[in-house]
This record gives sequence, structure tokens and C-alpha cells, in this order.
Amino acid sequence: MTKILLVEDDKSLREIYGVRLLAEGYDIVSAGDGEEALAMAIKERPQLIVSDVMMPKISGFDMLDILRSTTETREIKVIMMTALSSEDQRQRGEQLGADRYLVKSQVGIEDVVRTVHEVLGDAPVSQPSFSSSPAPQPTAAPAPVQPQSIAQETQAPQQQAAPAFAPQPPAPQPTAAPAPVQPQPIADVPEQQTPAPVADMPQPTAPFSSPRPATLGERVIQPVESTVTPEDMASRIAAELAGVDPAQQYQPTEPQSTQPPQGPVAQ
Repeated sequence: MTKILLVEDDKSLREIYGVRLLAEGYDIVSAGDGEEALAMAIKERPQLIVSDVMMPKISGFDMLDILRSTTETREIKVIMMTALSSEDQRQRGEQLGADRYLVKSQVGIEDVVRTVHEVLGDAPVSQPSFSSSPAPQPTAAPAPVQPQSIAQETQAPQQQAAPAFAPQPPAPQPTAAPAPVQPQPIADVPEQQTPAPVADMPQPTAPFSSPRPATLGERVIQPVESTVTPEDMASRIAAELAGVDPAQQYQPTEPQSTQPPQGPVAQ
């Protein structure tokens, strides 16, 4: 795997370039200044160094001069990327042995990635994901046609050669659908009225017609004397049966006196 050394004192830019180049399939190592970059270059032996110019301790130009004068790092390719846009600075970088000189205000991150591929001479591993054109949708492969067996092909002419006057089964007669049953209306059930509660009324008490005795044993019922004799009752029943007015025929008999005869009155 191709190894790239990023030299940038700005940590955020170093991370941005590192993530983007890592997506291209490169192995990324980084340094924050020129002094650290020289030690990393001898230790890691990268194929490419992408370096800033204005850095603490050792600047990018001084670092490039030391790299080209050292046997172990002489063949490492270097891309100088700086904010210095003057022509004199560009010429100085090219004289020190820079392979490319990029001005930060004039290039973007995709320009840096394309320049890295040009310097290394390798094709990009993956296409940039910033393309606005939609990715082509895969089309479904047509379903394979199953070959028919020879037995099916031989049976087809036999079925066509069947006699035209073959008895046809009787067509089923449609059966009448049952008439829908109309739902019967539900008669209104009269509500049962609960009788109103009757207040407890006092029951009347019949008064005694005579002074109430102290005890029931002291009360004596006297029999009623009748003036009709049994002979009169029999005659009335006979007259009723004969159709005669019993009032005309009934003449009660006077009871005979039981007093003894009085003697002759003295003259």
C-alpha cells in the first residue's frame, strides 16, 4: 500500500486531507512541523510527502532542502502546498526539487487528490463521491425459458386430434340463490311499571254495638222468639207450590191461652 506523509501545522486541515486520501486507499502518516517530518521520513520511508511551507521550527523549504541532500530521502516525491502565491516562491520551490507547487487559495481538496495521483502515476482507487449524476440502477435479468420436454410436444398433437363430437358433460344448471330473509322488527316491549309504594294506612276497627264485656265468657246470646208455628210454615210452603198468594191464605193462629178457667163470679 502506498504511504503518504502529511506535514501541516493546522490540525484541522491535516485531518481533512488525511481522511480524504485515506478514502483513496493510501496509508497516511502525519507530522505537525518540519523537524518532526524529517524524523518520520527516515523512519516510515513514505513514497510521497505533502507539506506546507510556513511551519514552526523548520519551514517547508528548509525541510525540502534537507530531504534532497539526504541519501535515504532523496527519491521521495514532494508536493509543496502553501498560501504563498508569488512567482518567486514558486520558483524557489521548484529549484529545491518540489514535484508540484500548489497554492491553497487556488485549489480544492479534489485538486489535491488529483495531483497526488498524477505525481504517483497510479489510477484512482475509487471515484469521487461528489458527482451529482445518479448512479445507474441495475436492470433485472430476464427469466430463463424452461425447455419443454419431448413428451409434452408429442402429447400436444394427440390432444388436437381428438374427435370433434366427443360427448360434453352437461353444463351445471345455476341454482337460484335463496331469498334473503327480511329481519323482523322487534316489537317494543312495554316497560313494566313498578307500583308506587302504598303508605301504611291504619285499618278501621268496627266498634262494638254494646258495651264491650270484660271477658267473652260473660256475654250471653238470648234466643229470638218466633210467632210463626210449624203448621203455618207448612201451609205457606204448600200455598207457594199451589200458586196461591200466601199473604191471603196465611192467617196466623193465635196461641191458645194456657190460663186456667176462672170460676163463676159471685152475684
